[in-house]
Amino acid sequence: MKKELGVHPYLFPMPVLMIATYGDDNVVDVMNMAWGGICAENMVSLNIDEDHKTSENIKKRGAFTLSIADIPHIEAADFFGIASGNKMPDKFERSGLSAVKSEKVNAPIVQEFPLTLECRVVEDKMEVYGHHIIGEIVGVLADEAVLDEKGKVDAAKLNAFVFDQFRSGYYAIGEKVGQAWHTGAPLMKK
Repeated sequence: MKKELGVHPYLFPMPVLMIATYGDDNVVDVMNMAWGGICAENMVSLNIDEDHKTSENIKKRGAFTLSIADIPHIEAADFFGIASGNKMPDKFERSGLSAVKSEKVNAPIVQEFPLTLECRVVEDKMEVYGHHIIGEIVGVLADEAVLDEKGKVDAAKLNAFVFDQFRSGYYAIGEKVGQAWHTGAPLMKK
């Protein structure tokens, strides 16, 4: 029997997205957020409260990078969701991570995160649900350590984690349990 729980944002898994931008004087700012994801083959969608430093930076620069955090850097990744760039100007410095400028967009690349999408803003508007940003993916960078022998990203090697909306926890991912567009194929024959 199912029990009614009310209205909650209960989807699992939720991504743990690291949005990196440049602020004034090229100060690196990184925000941890779960309200986003892929919305087309070459597009990402973000929903951010307009009062975040990241929102302000995206409006000014028209660009951001989106990285997948890994378990070895979970402390810094969580910190990026706790600390506000509006109140803590040295937020990125405190993390101990390092960044370089993207060659494709006006945004930083956090070197320690294993996978980064370089994004150019193509839509930026206020909606009833908040500040909505669509970014075009203009480049993807991956550490060689997370690539397989064919040069493709190996999810198990990413050492990524996801957000649990139910209990505000992080969970490791990586074990492959099926093959997309193949595991369910036997049901096509019924």
